[in-house]
Amino acid sequence: MPLWYRLRPYIMVSPAIIIFTVFFIYPIFYMIYLSFHSWDFVSPEKDFVGFDNFVELFDSKEFRQVLFNSLNYTMLTVSLTIIISLILALWLNRKGWVYGVVQGAIFSPHIISLVSVSLVWMWLMDPQFGLLNWILQLFGIQKLEWLSSPKSSLLSLVIVAVWKGIGFNSLVFIAGLQSIPKDMYEAADLDESNRWRTFYKITVPMLSPTLFFLIIINLIGSFQVFETIAIMTKGGPVNSTNTLVFYIYEYGFRFFKIGYASAAGVVLLVVVGVLTLLYFKLLSRKIHYR
Repeated sequence: MPLWYRLRPYIMVSPAIIIFTVFFIYPIFYMIYLSFHSWDFVSPEKDFVGFDNFVELFDSKEFRQVLFNSLNYTMLTVSLTIIISLILALWLNRKGWVYGVVQGAIFSPHIISLVSVSLVWMWLMDPQFGLLNWILQLFGIQKLEWLSSPKSSLLSLVIVAVWKGIGFNSLVFIAGLQSIPKDMYEAADLDESNRWRTFYKITVPMLSPTLFFLIIINLIGSFQVFETIAIMTKGGPVNSTNTLVFYIYEYGFRFFKIGYASAAGVVLLVVVGVLTLLYFKLLSRKIHYR
């Protein structure tokens, strides 16, 4: 067999490997390199400072709050998105034009620009003229500050993320539900199993690969939140909505502390990696692949 024929598979995949290396692998290692240096993004010199950036990072009360905000935002967003999406999928997994229309309606936010979504929700959550406060007043409920109060600002961003994400997650859940063999439910009916027992013993185990996939992508996506914060709150009020990616952006491209921002990026990489590995370690054995 000629050498070129044996190398043909590697030649065919080499463009993808080169692009992946240049735009994904190399930036990660360069970020790690910069995290051990002090650089202002302008001067050609990069001063080696060792672990000083990491020491400064973890000594910062602001960064600790940012880390807490990121974890809190991720836990709330992922859990609410998965639960609401699963409930909607169970309801929409049936025939009828009405359910098709509803599926299209709830999926539409997924394809709308996040910038547009953020601007619309800023109007909806306006403390004086917003539609949400107008609705609350109709029921005699006091107005909420939404994005203006440290107590409710992070939860307001969670609401936006959940609203935008449930459409995609619901459709993936519906696809998973439709792939479950119908004879399993028929066997459960013959055994006179109630709905909750059927859901717990059949639907959840058979849906576990879909659930596993959605939790992973929602987990990673929530840690990478940036647009809604940059447009709606700028990390405020009182740093209550500042998360890791926006924090990295501020110190890197506003304050030009590239080494410090790179150290925060390394922390983000480690946090996401550790959480993903733990999730794989704890739950991968409970996945039922058909």
